[in-house]
Formats: sequence, structure tokens, C-alpha cells
Amino acid sequence: MTAAPSRTRPWRGGMRPWWSSRRLRLRLTVLYGGLFFAAGSILLGLTYLITARALEQQFVTGPVKITAGAVPDRAPMPHEIDGDVVFRREIQTRADGVLNEVLTWSLLVLILVGIIALLLGYVLADRALRPLDRVTETAQRLSESTLHERIGLRGPADEVKRLADTFDAMLDRLRRVFDAQRRFIANASHELRTPLAVNRTVLEVSLEEPAASADLKALARALLGTNARYERLIEGLLLLAQSEQELTVRKPVDVEQVARTVLEQLDPGSRKRPVTLHQDLRPALVEGDPLFLERCVFNLLENAIKYNVRGGHIWLTVAGEPSGASVVVENTGPLVPAYEVEDLFEPFSRLQGDRVRSAHGAGLGLSIVRAIVAAHGGSVTALARPEGGLRVEVRLPRTAA
Repeated sequence: MTAAPSRTRPWRGGMRPWWSSRRLRLRLTVLYGGLFFAAGSILLGLTYLITARALEQQFVTGPVKITAGAVPDRAPMPHEIDGDVVFRREIQTRADGVLNEVLTWSLLVLILVGIIALLLGYVLADRALRPLDRVTETAQRLSESTLHERIGLRGPADEVKRLADTFDAMLDRLRRVFDAQRRFIANASHELRTPLAVNRTVLEVSLEEPAASADLKALARALLGTNARYERLIEGLLLLAQSEQELTVRKPVDVEQVARTVLEQLDPGSRKRPVTLHQDLRPALVEGDPLFLERCVFNLLENAIKYNVRGGHIWLTVAGEPSGASVVVENTGPLVPAYEVEDLFEPFSRLQGDRVRSAHGAGLGLSIVRAIVAAHGGSVTALARPEGGLRVEVRLPRTAA
């Protein structure tokens, strides 16, 4: 059996009531109902005044004129005056009763018809806004891998049809842009890596050549180091471009196992400036691309090792949460100005001073981390430690965005 649809919808990470997503319908309904009640009230007031005036002229003032004008040459007798007063009072009472009854029934009818008008107004507003719902649902469903879908709204060439056609045209342009970006990344991955790989091979062969002079070998080593830096730069740029795209692999991943795999690749104690690693790893299951998540944790630890001090410390914490997982990497190091922490996530942005002189990368580590985390629908924050170094916290949702 298919579960009944929920009457709540996601809203800023939580759930929102069904009526909050139909505010425009409710506003239009209230507007239609308010206009109807206003027009009905004016019509009822005018009808009441016209009816009162007609009763006054035809049934109250008329008998007085007839009674007073029946015998104009003779003065009315006392009993005739009393009878006329009683007659006029009875006419006035009955006229007032008719007016009250007309007013009462008119109000009841106005309320009843007003309720019907509100219901019909909501139905009409819902029908009029249904094409906009289709546009909204399509926009929410689309992603980089589903840009081929279109709204394809049919109907008269009104404002809603123009909006849907404009949205479809925008999707065509976006699809061409994404296709061009994917082709560029694929071409750049081949065209840029191949020459550098050839250069590296040539330089390594020249270093093994026995007849090569010492100056030639020194030059080859310098060129080999420059070639390695360019390889790391191109690798980082391509990875940054790939991580900013939509995830193509989505599978359950235990971040604890990812962190242990990264720790096997990195050995903080064997570096020129050895540091002590403190780890607190617990199971944390999320959904995403395991290779990207591995690179994310790798970059965090590599930065913590690279931008540290001799005999420093690194604290790695991986914990599972009801909503997903959290990865915290904290390290000692030089003092980091608080106003420059956010700039570290920008490509090619590094701090001035000791952090740059100790760096051998391209300044893309944290940029790649932020792109990977954003592709998984998570968040990353960094804080400067008062005693020096950084504290970077990554939060990943249980289900990838």
C-alpha cells in the first residue's frame, strides 16, 4: 500500500504546515471573499434604504394624505384623529417589521452566499495557480543530471505560459553550459596531464643518465620539482571543478572507515616537522561519494600537518549524529587572524607570513573541502584557536543533497 501523502512540507531543514505553502491561494481567496462581502454589504445597504423609502412613501405618508384630504372643508373630529394616529402607528410597525425581516434574511443569505463564494474563490485560485505549482515542482526536481526535463506547459499564451516557456529556455541554456563544462574538464584532464607526465619521465630519465653532468642533474631536479608543483596545481583545479558538480555516485559510506584509510596514507610522525595525532573515531554513516569524502578528510589532515609547528598536535574527531556525521580537525600552529579565516576557503588564498613559507601546495585544499561538502549538502566552518592553529568542523547530512 502507498502511504498517504503528508500534509507537511520541508522548510529550512524542518517541516512546515500545508497552509504555509498555499499562502498565495489563501490571500487570493480572502481577497475574493472580501470583495464579495464588500459588494454585498453595499448592495444590501442600498436595498434597505430603497425599501425603507418606498414603504415610507407608499404605506405611511399615503394614508395620512388621504385621510387629511377626504373632507377638506370640515375639521377632523377627535375620534377621527385618534383613529388616524392608531392607523399610522400600525402601518409604521408593520413597515418596520417588513424592513427587519428583509434585513435579517438578507444578512443570512449574504453570509451563506459569502461562504459559497469563499469556497469557489479558493477553487478558482487553486485552478489559476496550478500551472505555477507545476513550474515550482519542476524547478525543485531538476538537478544537473536532469536538465533534459522540461515543463512543456500547454494552454493560452498568457502570463503563466510565458513564464513556463522562459523557464524552459533557461534550462536549455543551462544544459549547454553544463555540457560544455563537463567536456572542458574531460579535455583538460587529458591535455594538461599528458605533457606534464611526459616531462616528468624525461627528467627522471635524464637524472639516471650516467653521462649527465652535475649541473645538468641539478637543473633536472629543479625542473622536476617545478613540474611536480604544476601537476599538483592541475590536479587540484580539476578536482575542485569536479567536486563543484552534482554527485554521480551515492552510496552508504562510514566516515570512520574513510578517516582510517586516510590515516594509513598520512604519517604525521615521519615528516620533517613531526606532530602528534590524537584521534577519536566513531561510526558515522552518511550517503555520498567515498572518493570525494576521502579527499575531503585527506585535505583537512594534510593542511593540519603542513601548517603546524615542530612537536605540534592534531586532534581528529569523527562522530555520528542523528542527522548525519561530523568531522573535526584541530591543530596547533601559528596564530591565525580571525578576520582572515574565511578567506582560507577561497582558491589560491593563503595567509601571509610563516604559513606561506611553510606551504608547498597551491592554496586549493580548503577550497576543495568546501566544494565537496557543499556537493554532499553539508557545511564546513573554521575557527582560529587563541593559542594558534585552526579548528575546522565538517557536518555531513545522512542523505546527500
